[in-house]
Amino acid sequence: MEAAHIGMTESPPDRGRPKLILRNVGKTFDTRGRMLEVMRGVSLSVAEREFLVIVGPSGCGKSTLLRMIQGLERVSAGTIELDGKPVSAPGPDRGFVFQNNNLYPWRTVLGNATFGLELQRAPARAVRERAMAMIELVGLKGREHSYPSELSGGMRQRVNLARALAIDPAMLLMDEPFAALDAITRESMQQELIRIAAVAGKTVLLITHQIDEAVLLGDRVAVLADRPSRIVEIIPIALPRPRDLAIKRSAAFQAYVDRIWRLVGHSEHAAA
Repeated sequence: MEAAHIGMTESPPDRGRPKLILRNVGKTFDTRGRMLEVMRGVSLSVAEREFLVIVGPSGCGKSTLLRMIQGLERVSAGTIELDGKPVSAPGPDRGFVFQNNNLYPWRTVLGNATFGLELQRAPARAVRERAMAMIELVGLKGREHSYPSELSGGMRQRVNLARALAIDPAMLLMDEPFAALDAITRESMQQELIRIAAVAGKTVLLITHQIDEAVLLGDRVAVLADRPSRIVEIIPIALPRPRDLAIKRSAAFQAYVDRIWRLVGHSEHAAA
């Protein structure tokens, strides 16, 4: 029976060395003198070149967790390490792709892709060569002189991805990068991300509300409970790679989707 492939352990046997380690991470916000605990005791490791996806109920703290890993928010408890070094601030070892494209409208595709490298004061020739290589990787060769207003939503997110990859980060962090796209463009971008992540050889941590997207993209899927957020379960996705959209019609794929839906729904009801 295909559904039997679903595992209960945290990690598959072929995971590489830890790239990112979270130990008992907690987050509390002071809201006008009232302390709001949004996360408690989150421990997690992400292996080199692993694609980990995080899902959970709306408002459970998924984006907050990603912002802490990026260094945009400080942890209230616990520690976060990337390549053995504590994370305390943003850095070029992490590339961040937001839900909205956040492109500079006065810059071309090439100008947006070079922005992070320019901040690092890299040599101009090297900046251009690297940016052009990433523009080609994301499928925008020939559009490097176009402005964001001349691009579709999917193309703008490709530029966002090229900009994040151009700095050659140790890890790629993605906060619902396809949420604003229509269904057809979203599926196209999912396929492109699978290809790009494999070619670039990056460790990826992605947040999404879409359970089928999580199963399609992830090596593992971590399910967060509602506030205070904690990990309910981490499910290895034992589906062969490379994956295409046809796999969504398989019984094994649907079994993963159903299991994760039940976990997310249970965490919502438990918090109610």
